[in-house]
Amino acid sequence: MTKSNNRESQYPINPLFLERWSPRAFTGEVIDESDLLTILDAAHWAPSSANQQPWRFIYALKGSEDWDKFVGLLVESNQEWAKNASALIYLVSRGFSGDFSEGRTSYTHSFDAGTAWGYLALQALLSGFYAHGMGGIKHEEIQKTFSIPEGYRVEAGVAVGRLADKSMLSERYREREVPSQRRPLSEVAFRGKFIAN
Repeated sequence: MTKSNNRESQYPINPLFLERWSPRAFTGEVIDESDLLTILDAAHWAPSSANQQPWRFIYALKGSEDWDKFVGLLVESNQEWAKNASALIYLVSRGFSGDFSEGRTSYTHSFDAGTAWGYLALQALLSGFYAHGMGGIKHEEIQKTFSIPEGYRVEAGVAVGRLADKSMLSERYREREVPSQRRPLSEVAFRGKFIAN
């Protein structure tokens, strides 16, 4: 077993997996674009079905002319804290494989894009940042704002920044600003059968 960050695994995993978490308190400092591109470079090395690499990243850096637009594409509850991030990213996946005119859809495009998100989160931590994934985004508005064509799916948003003290958050978020625990492995991994729980 491994212990780190007030978390404990059942088996001896790398502490990096316990140290990664999704804070909401960010310092708001500016990130160098090269630092963000390092994080995105790691993400784009994720494995994918038939090497389709369906992920696409749309990003804005704090202080850039696009920043307010990106913040406005989050639901209000996420705008409250994510405006203090150093970068915002929208993750889009390409829902077809090969030539779109052939009409072949990719069953695993969201799965593959999720793997890229995982790589992004780990590289952010290795680079001294934290990443917080968000489903609370304005999916249809993002699709229109960036003229994302049919066949692509807006998956999620990601806030990236350096960790700040939780006292900067509103009271409703301060209580939740701790690394979350996980269910026991036995509740999600089943040998030879499936258990709906």
